[in-house]
Amino acid sequence: MNSNIIGLKIKYRRKELGMTQPELAEKAGISQGSISRVESGKLNPTFMVIVRICSALHMTTDELAGKQKGAEE
Repeated sequence: MNSNIIGLKIKYRRKELGMTQPELAEKAGISQGSISRVESGKLNPTFMVIVRICSALHMTTDELAGKQKGAEE
């Protein structure tokens, strides 16, 4: 998946939850600068960073990837 799309989805979910970048960074255990770069598509996050961000945003990696529950693979 394109890092720009990942970043936009993360930003949308963060705002949906009323969370700031510093709050997300603290919950995910990564720097606010990294959150900013991920959201802007300037940083292609590792899988572990994605997992930490998704956990902080109360979403699964499948939800971030746009996979629907029960969809055929």
